[in-house]
Amino acid sequence: MGPDPTQPFLANNCIMSKYSTFSDFRIARQVLDNMSNRNVASYNTMISAYSRNGSLFEGWKLFSEMRSYGYVPTQFTFGGLLGCESLDIIQGFQLQALAEKLGLFYIDAVTGTALLGLLGRKGCLDEAMQVFGEMPRKNLVTLNCMISLFGQYECVEESMVVLRKLIRSGMAPSESTFVGILVCFVGELDLILGEQVHGLIVKNGLNFSVSVSNSLINMYAKCSDIQTVEKMFEDVLVKDVVSWNTMVGAMAKSERVDTALVVFRKMCVSGVMPNDTTYVSALNCCTSQQFRLLGESIHAKVIQRKFESDVYVGSALLDFYVKCDRLDGAQFCFDEISEKNVVSWNTLMLGYSSKGSSYALSLLQQMIHSGCHPTEFSFSIAVKSSGLPEVLQLHSLSIKMAYIHNDYVSSSLITSYAKSSSVDDALKFVTTNEMPLPVVASNMIANIYNRNGQFDKTQELFSDLENPDTASWNILIAACSRNGDYEEVFELLGHMRRARVSPDRYTYVSLFSVCTKLCNLGLGSSLHGLIVKTDFKRCDTFVCNIMIDMYGKCGSLASSIKIFNEMTTKNVITWTTIVSALGMHGYAYEALEKFKEMDMTGIKPDKVSFIAVLSACRHVGLVKEGMELFGQMKGKYGVEPEMDHYLVAVDLLARYGYLTEAEQLITGMSFPPNALIWRIFLEGCKKKRSIDDTLALAS
Repeated sequence: MGPDPTQPFLANNCIMSKYSTFSDFRIARQVLDNMSNRNVASYNTMISAYSRNGSLFEGWKLFSEMRSYGYVPTQFTFGGLLGCESLDIIQGFQLQALAEKLGLFYIDAVTGTALLGLLGRKGCLDEAMQVFGEMPRKNLVTLNCMISLFGQYECVEESMVVLRKLIRSGMAPSESTFVGILVCFVGELDLILGEQVHGLIVKNGLNFSVSVSNSLINMYAKCSDIQTVEKMFEDVLVKDVVSWNTMVGAMAKSERVDTALVVFRKMCVSGVMPNDTTYVSALNCCTSQQFRLLGESIHAKVIQRKFESDVYVGSALLDFYVKCDRLDGAQFCFDEISEKNVVSWNTLMLGYSSKGSSYALSLLQQMIHSGCHPTEFSFSIAVKSSGLPEVLQLHSLSIKMAYIHNDYVSSSLITSYAKSSSVDDALKFVTTNEMPLPVVASNMIANIYNRNGQFDKTQELFSDLENPDTASWNILIAACSRNGDYEEVFELLGHMRRARVSPDRYTYVSLFSVCTKLCNLGLGSSLHGLIVKTDFKRCDTFVCNIMIDMYGKCGSLASSIKIFNEMTTKNVITWTTIVSALGMHGYAYEALEKFKEMDMTGIKPDKVSFIAVLSACRHVGLVKEGMELFGQMKGKYGVEPEMDHYLVAVDLLARYGYLTEAEQLITGMSFPPNALIWRIFLEGCKKKRSIDDTLALAS
């Protein structure tokens, strides 16, 4: 029996594979060049090695050389090239065309699966679905690849269809199958399907796999089933760093910060060393003053493990110190990061911007000079802390860098111009833009029009929007309301609902305000019924306050009291509104009782509260009680009386004959009296004189 002719090929291929594995491509390529007889496997070995290393140019060059020598590529050739991370989509389609020409899709699933992987990496979901549907041969890896791709895009139904196909084909699901599909389930509505997949995992005996257990913990966390998360974590026999990180992250996302930090401490003593992801999750839990010391101790551990120069950990430290109002610590952590990314720059800029420091603008300049490309958030942060001259410069820079049509940038510029009283510059966004403004920017401009009383301009701007959001509808409704177009306000509500845009609390506040202005109890009651029927959650404190006011001013005091009594959360506006409603209907003693009850609950009355209670006293002549409260305003409650308070107090005194006291109150004011307060006083004098004359005639 003669020598095996394939032996030299195998030996050389093994040598190439060995050197390429250790990234010594020079020696591996030299072995290939020295081979007198090569085969396709030799080229495939080197092409796969180059592809794994991301050296697309070398791999593609070798692929062209291989074809020029007459070697026909195999499915493994295409599998290697298509697996290269740096391969672009155009090159991928070229390889797909050649593979189809050679009929490689009919040999086995290697080429098609590799193509699916490329399309998934490039975000071409539709193309991947088409390729998957047309593939004549599929194996477990193919199906797992498609399940994983659907999982990344949270396509629950599609991934379940592929899973059912896998099971019906007789293949046994693997760990990768379940890890890929569990990523799909991200909300409470997906929990039932997630539990069914969990049952399938147990049935296939994969519940003891660490990777599958970690995916299950993560799935239950995203589906808000925290009790199951804790139970599953306790039941995992072998916990790796991913298990601990998943648990810390799950507790942090569910806002159980205390528990997350307890898990972190247990991990530190368990023998499993935290990694960069662990530190990032733990630091994100320490962004309040309550956990500042713990955050600083984690910083010490980060330094001990030499993670402070890592961009992700460094950015988390930055965020921690910024949120704890420690800019000195944030600056120190920023300087320690070896390779800063846009998140690092933006976080530090945000810290200085929140303090109103113009240094944020200097940081933006440094960021650009360093070669780091700013994002729309970078511009928005810098604009917020800049004066008008700097805003003009940033406006020019945003045009140069093609960010001017971005929602965040344009709205930030408009807001800054408006705050700087440069309304004309803000309105130029409407006249200089050939294309319609983004929704956010349009809303900002519309608000400026509303403040200036240019309601027709608001409606004109709104008509240009293709997909107005809830804020856009609210601005238009407010514009019509202020312009007195009350009928159109409710027509807009109908259009809004037909467009399937849900009204929010601000929508209902505008609508109830119109009902109040019209004094239309029936319309207000119908609107109340609509909220209860369609979205009861909208009946929050904000909306309930306006309903109390509407019912009170429209004559239904009983409805005001009913809403007040049913409210679980009351603020100073709630109490003030019910006091005002009671006083308006002549129930002054009850209004006083509510005022005292508000004080006893710990809610401090404000200046509007005092106007409401003083007005209630004025309605029925409770002079003693009203003036006693007026005297307590500054001393007991720390509310400095303003002109509106003096107007009500003088009216209370003068209306019921206490003219001397009223005159003393006017002359004792810390600011000059106006014409209105003297008119109120004179009307009191006139009334007193009329009463005296009547009594004189009677005697």
